[in-house]
Amino acid sequence: MNLLPTATSTDVQELQPRVAVLPVGSFEQHGTYLPLITDTAIACVIAQEIADAYPVHLLPPLTVSCSHEHSAFPGTVSISARTLYAVIDDIRASLARSGIDKLVIVNGHGGNYVLSNVVQEANVDGPAVSLFPLGPDWDRAREYGGLESDRHADMHADMHAGEIETSILLHAAPELVREGYADADHDSGQRPFLLVQGMAEYTQSGVIGFPSLATAEKGKAVLESLRSSFSAHFDLLRRLS
Repeated sequence: MNLLPTATSTDVQELQPRVAVLPVGSFEQHGTYLPLITDTAIACVIAQEIADAYPVHLLPPLTVSCSHEHSAFPGTVSISARTLYAVIDDIRASLARSGIDKLVIVNGHGGNYVLSNVVQEANVDGPAVSLFPLGPDWDRAREYGGLESDRHADMHADMHAGEIETSILLHAAPELVREGYADADHDSGQRPFLLVQGMAEYTQSGVIGFPSLATAEKGKAVLESLRSSFSAHFDLLRRLS
C-alpha cells in the first residue's frame, strides 16, 4: 500500500479544496503479526477512503505520536504531547496561509489524547478543526461490519491489535498482516492503571483483543461505514465556513 498522497500542486489548484485531511498514526508495537506502522496505515486507509469520496486536500501522515504506554515493547517510538500539538498547530497555520482553513484530523491511535485538546482549542473562534473518527463513528462501523468484540467493555474489549485493526488491514493491506493473529487472542480484563503502568502490565504479547475474529469482509464494511459517517464532519465544516 502507498501511505503517501501523490497529488501534484496543479491537482490541488484545480480541486480548490476547502478542507484538508491529516492522518495521524503512531510507531508502536502491535503484537507479533501487525507492524509498528499499524496505526499509521489504518489512519492513511481511512483518510484515502475520505479523499476518494470527498473534495479534500489529503496530507501525508504523521507517523510518530504519543505511544508512551507501549514503551516496554521493542521498536516503539514516541514524541511528547506538546510536540504533537505544536506540529499540528504549525500544519494548520500553514494550510490557513494557503487558503485552506478547515482541517480534519484522522486519528489512528487511541493514545493520542492531546488531539481532543487541539480540536477543542482550535474551535474557540469558530469551527475550524474536526477529529475523526469519534466514538459514535467507530460504534456504527463496528455494528455495520458485524464485529463481535466490544470497544467499551472491560471484559471482551478489543483495544489493541484486535478484531477491528486486523480486519481493516486484512482488507486494505493484507501484505502487512503476518501469520499468528488467529491464535493471539488476549482478554486482559479491567485495566484501571493502564496510563500509570503501561501495556506491559496487562499483556505479555502486546495484544489486547480478539484478532482471531478478524476478516477482510469486516474490514471492508468498517471502512464503508466510516466513509459514510465522515459526511457529517465534512458538511459541518463547510457549512460553517
